[in-house]
Amino acid sequence: MALEPDVEQVFHADSYGYRPGRSALDAVGVCRDRCKKLDWVIDLDIRSFFDSIDHDLLMRAVSKHTEVGWILLYIKRWLNAPLQKEDGTLAERDRGTPQGSAISPLLANLFLHYVFDKWMAEQYPDVPFERYADDIVVHCVNRGQARRMLTAISERLERCGLELNGEKTRIVYCKDDNRRGQHDHASFDFLGYTFRRRACRNAEGEVFDGFVPAISDQAAKAMRHRIRRWHLHWRSDLSLGDLARWINPIVRGWINYYGRFYRSRLYRSFRGINRYLVRWAQWKYKGLRRSPRRAWAWMKSVCQRSPSLFAHWAVCAV
Repeated sequence: MALEPDVEQVFHADSYGYRPGRSALDAVGVCRDRCKKLDWVIDLDIRSFFDSIDHDLLMRAVSKHTEVGWILLYIKRWLNAPLQKEDGTLAERDRGTPQGSAISPLLANLFLHYVFDKWMAEQYPDVPFERYADDIVVHCVNRGQARRMLTAISERLERCGLELNGEKTRIVYCKDDNRRGQHDHASFDFLGYTFRRRACRNAEGEVFDGFVPAISDQAAKAMRHRIRRWHLHWRSDLSLGDLARWINPIVRGWINYYGRFYRSRLYRSFRGINRYLVRWAQWKYKGLRRSPRRAWAWMKSVCQRSPSLFAHWAVCAV
């Protein structure tokens, strides 16, 4: 609370992680708009970032913003505190931030501000990027520029004690209807969204292929896994209203986040909820137990009478 108001004033406009008034969806939206304008992306992945932060460099960054002794003292103590392993032994640390602490996100942002954001603004002011903590996307006009930028960024990070993950860092071609040619990689993940070529519709209703974000396969798989773990069809002790009050807060969170862009990609996961609700009805009411068709018709009638009962019905009605 003492340090953030000062450092917040110097942070880069394209830094979005753990900052007041900014969100991951803001970063995804800006990234989508820039992918429309620039053909190439560098999807950066820093290996073990939070465990690799150089303490001396970090304290130099902190010292630029405060001379208050107790702030510097406590940050040094947090950084140097030993790590307790599962067997109870203590491991001394000379790198990394204390993950899980309130100060860690701010320290990580401050470190990358000087290592990456400020360096980019000074050395490559015409190359836009979005950064959310250590998740970074850099936009380039052509493949040659992307290769040169990747080399420069890799060297810069190495000088500051960080390393790119070669298996996950990629140069990506933002392939759409207006871009010709091919490349090994034509998609990337950013903050739970996958950017790739997809069918879109313009204001006149015409269909075209655009390079746009939608919920990633990994996020959708995790969503469906959680839905299965609810075991809705076994909860015949609950009413429909009880089920709705239970799952709606979670589902609304999914819709608010993953439904911002290309909402139709949520259909598959939300259809699974409908299937479980129909199975619930068959367990709940003997008259529907042996007739899936009647159970679906019954649930559809409930949806028509009370379309706002379940949050996901706004996206995927029965």
